[in-house]
Amino acid sequence: MTAPLTPPPPPHDQSSHQAWQVPPPAGAAAGESGEYGQDGPGMKTELREAAVVAVALTVSGVLLGLLWLWLAPHVPLVGDRSGRSWVVYLKDTEGEQAAGVDGTFTLLALAFGAVSAVAVFLWRRRGGVPLVVALGVGGLLASLLAWRLGVWLGPQQDVIAHAKAAGKGVTFSAPLKLGAKGALLAWSFSALLVQLGLTALFGPRDPEPPYEESPYAAPPA
Repeated sequence: MTAPLTPPPPPHDQSSHQAWQVPPPAGAAAGESGEYGQDGPGMKTELREAAVVAVALTVSGVLLGLLWLWLAPHVPLVGDRSGRSWVVYLKDTEGEQAAGVDGTFTLLALAFGAVSAVAVFLWRRRGGVPLVVALGVGGLLASLLAWRLGVWLGPQQDVIAHAKAAGKGVTFSAPLKLGAKGALLAWSFSALLVQLGLTALFGPRDPEPPYEESPYAAPPA
């Protein structure tokens, strides 16, 4: 009697073990495959671009200052001589020109902030933290430059000397003054708000990782 012949056992499927035993390529977790980029050169480029944006915004504050000087309403003053001294007072005590000066600066700064944010977004759609910081800092510096430039180019600061030069009872314009200092933040606020909104709506999206079926998933019935 001979022993029954039994077929050899089927080769063991190594695919499931290989799926878990094969280590990932070196450097894949660190992003060396190029999908996320390296922090060194990428960060240097972002910082350089942010510096360019901050400088460009600061320089554009000159245009804001000139527009503010041109569009802001004039506050009328009148000088009167009392003995040897001069007294200066508002010609229209119920006028709202002073509030209009602050409002003009605020509206112009909001518009400049929105335009600068759109321009930066079109130039570099991916954005980044350095660009956002550059928008905020550049907008603040531009507002400060516009404020000081408008005051410097505006009417004479010494109202007594101005009243003496104009003469008694002659109306002259008050110095350009920004009463609400919070208007200096309007550019930065508008730029940051528009930049974040554009990035959220139209910014590039990160690709979704492909779906990988588990090697231990049950086969379809």
